Amino acid sequence: MHWHQADTKTVLKETGSSENGLTSEEAQKRLQQYGPNTIRSAKQKSPVIIFLLQFKDFMILVLIGAALVSGLLGDATDTLVILSIVLLNAMVGFIQEYRAEKAMEVLKKMAVINTVVLRNNAFITLASSELVPGDIVQLEDGNIVPADMRLLQAVQLKANESSLTGESVPVDKQTEPLPGNELSLGDYSNMVFKGTYLTYGRGRGVVVATGMRTEFGRIAGLLQQPAIQTPLQKRLEVFGKNLAYIILFICFIVFTVGYMRGEEIVLMLLTALSLAVAAIPEALPAVITIALAIGARKMARKNALIRRLPAVETLGSVTYICSDKTGTLTVNKMTVEEVCGEHFYVKDNELAVPDAASKAYAGMLTAMALNNDVYHDARSELMGDPTELAVYQFAAAAGFQKGDCEIKYPRVTEIPFDSQRKCMTTIHQFQDQYLVITKGAMELLLQKSVPGTDIRKWNRLLDGMLEKGLRVLGYATRKLSELPADISAEVIERDLEIVGMAGMIDPPRPEALQAVQECKEAGIRPVMITGDHPTTATVIAKRLGIIDTKADRIVSGAELRKMSEQELVDLADHIKVYARVSPEQKLNIVKALQKQGQYVAMTGDGVNDAPALKHANIGIAMGVTGTDVSREAAHMVLLDDNFATIVKAIREGRRIYDNIRKFIRYILTGNSAEIWTIFLAPFFALPIPLLPIHILWINLVTDGLPGLALAAEPAEPSIMQRPPRNPGQSIFAEGLGIHVLWVGLLLAAATIGTQAYAIHIGDAHWQTMVFTVLCFGQLAHVLAIQSERVSVLGRRLFSNKFLVMAVAGTFILQLTTIYVPFLNIVFKTQPLTAGELAISMGMASSIFFFVEFEKWLRRRKNGW
Repeated sequence: MHWHQADTKTVLKETGSSENGLTSEEAQKRLQQYGPNTIRSAKQKSPVIIFLLQFKDFMILVLIGAALVSGLLGDATDTLVILSIVLLNAMVGFIQEYRAEKAMEVLKKMAVINTVVLRNNAFITLASSELVPGDIVQLEDGNIVPADMRLLQAVQLKANESSLTGESVPVDKQTEPLPGNELSLGDYSNMVFKGTYLTYGRGRGVVVATGMRTEFGRIAGLLQQPAIQTPLQKRLEVFGKNLAYIILFICFIVFTVGYMRGEEIVLMLLTALSLAVAAIPEALPAVITIALAIGARKMARKNALIRRLPAVETLGSVTYICSDKTGTLTVNKMTVEEVCGEHFYVKDNELAVPDAASKAYAGMLTAMALNNDVYHDARSELMGDPTELAVYQFAAAAGFQKGDCEIKYPRVTEIPFDSQRKCMTTIHQFQDQYLVITKGAMELLLQKSVPGTDIRKWNRLLDGMLEKGLRVLGYATRKLSELPADISAEVIERDLEIVGMAGMIDPPRPEALQAVQECKEAGIRPVMITGDHPTTATVIAKRLGIIDTKADRIVSGAELRKMSEQELVDLADHIKVYARVSPEQKLNIVKALQKQGQYVAMTGDGVNDAPALKHANIGIAMGVTGTDVSREAAHMVLLDDNFATIVKAIREGRRIYDNIRKFIRYILTGNSAEIWTIFLAPFFALPIPLLPIHILWINLVTDGLPGLALAAEPAEPSIMQRPPRNPGQSIFAEGLGIHVLWVGLLLAAATIGTQAYAIHIGDAHWQTMVFTVLCFGQLAHVLAIQSERVSVLGRRLFSNKFLVMAVAGTFILQLTTIYVPFLNIVFKTQPLTAGELAISMGMASSIFFFVEFEKWLRRRKNGW
């Protein structure tokens, strides 16, 4: 049933209740029928199951297999390293998923409160979990609403519903039926909803929905849907499977060719297995974890708290930011922007007015200072309705302090605000007269104005403010020689002289404009999704530059309800503002963009944002104004509620993905060089160039230390001037695959060439030289790929001190395998002469200059 359309008598009849409330027996029956008024959570996985599920990834299974192979080869060190990496990765994943399960627990805690209920014609206090449909609940300002209710009484009642609707201004409540089936949640003025809270007045309501049937419960149900994979997880899953198949195929070929050439079968088996272990980038999960952890730490210092590590990289893939308006793009504080009268006009807090209008403007400021219920609490903080706070602070900034004005114009009495007449009146004594000040809806004040008022002129001024999305309050005064016996609105609020109007709005954050522009420069499209009125949302969007062309569309929640799923998918690319939307619609918008292949970031602070935050590619919650539910559902929390912080986080996300690509570029190039070296040597009638222990050493030391250091590489200079990565882009895109192929072949050629030359001249140390060229060649390569575009010659070469130390450390470790006698026995190496070492280092260093030449060619071709 549409409760908002029915009158109070019909609502009581349909709920089976009465003005005396339910009996205890009937309430007990309904509790059995409907269940407790609590939020149910999805079946929780046990911690053991969550931990075991971390090992289901194909790449992890391959790594475990590689660890077993290493153990069979007698390399306990490699086995321990691989298993430690796998365990670390599993622990990180376990912690992330375990913490993610807390969202529903927070919802439960928010939902359980005590409430005053009419049972057996008497008011009693009980836990909100015991409420049932048909219960009549007493409501007071400061109460959290315990269930969805149709109002039976509303005395100056106001509710803050920002957690559900996103609208910052408290909603005036009343009891009359509302027409229409297509109202947005923020328009249900005769209902209150579970989880919101009352800011003013008192009332009484009949419960029409409890538990999961409430608007709050429906949001909880949306939170229980499964989350999606990050782009990195998707890319690495495909990468891991394809790489494993390729490696197994190559190892089979190497073993078969060696066996057919007459090599010992045991040696070839060990070589093939060693090659398989070496070719699998087992350090990849560790590098990713370290890169994400470093990024998360940097972001925390910049007020972006990462709750799930993969979200760090996901930021670099974002193509859309769907931002809530209130508190995210705006300051979440009503502010007076324009004040006007017949003879004065003030905008943007510019208080200077012509001398001739000073008296009229002073009268307006006096009225603003006096007609409000703002007060200081015990901590000297201002308290009151956000609208009244805005006019109070505007008047105070102009020098009209409420306390000073009340000394001159002491308040005698008042007629409180009423949602029916939409006015509030205060009466003040001034010398031997009385000053009446009325504020309220301008159109109603004009109806109560003195004859001769230029209504057309005032309406033109009013329309001008409304077109700018301002919330307008009118002010009028009247002087009385004495107080009438009947202090009522009908007697007092007539023959009013219009003083002026105050236009206010929740203004954009100053830094949000720049952040929106930076997003656009980075190829990211900002979209506003709000529960606020379309006019207000459009004004803010235009001021921020979110709407800047005629093709940009604004769509309301009512229009969305009429659209099919496919229509929304087709139109989503052109819509820049969604206004008056419900939680389900926010989620549908995110899904529509994702169906277009977009990677969506969703920002928000309310309970209503939680489902979309969870199911967006990355959910970004507000840390200051955000609810616990939104923070638990999100991947990232903005500690300063600053939209500009998102841009900094996106920059960090792009840097991290770049560094992960650099590691993959480095590790696969080295692995391919090892494979090509062993695979091609027989075709040149050369013996097997490397022993299994050489392969495992290069894999453990040469690949490991420099590869890990790449995680600390600083961002490319133009990182925020390029568009987001194509969400469907392969990890080998932008020339990475070709680079791995040709540089791997080049390093293999240098290695095999060194082998052939040393054997040709009868050098008995040829295998140690081959081992050294392959090791040092990879070190030369890692120095060259610090940047994918910019030359590293000069300052960039030393921009990453961790990489410099890793390369130097690996260089020294390699020399120890050559010149320490004990290690000569272990690694079957011989000390090289100065000439042999010089030849090996010369061949290896050629890789650096060839890669630099490749980057030079790319810069010329692409105009970088």
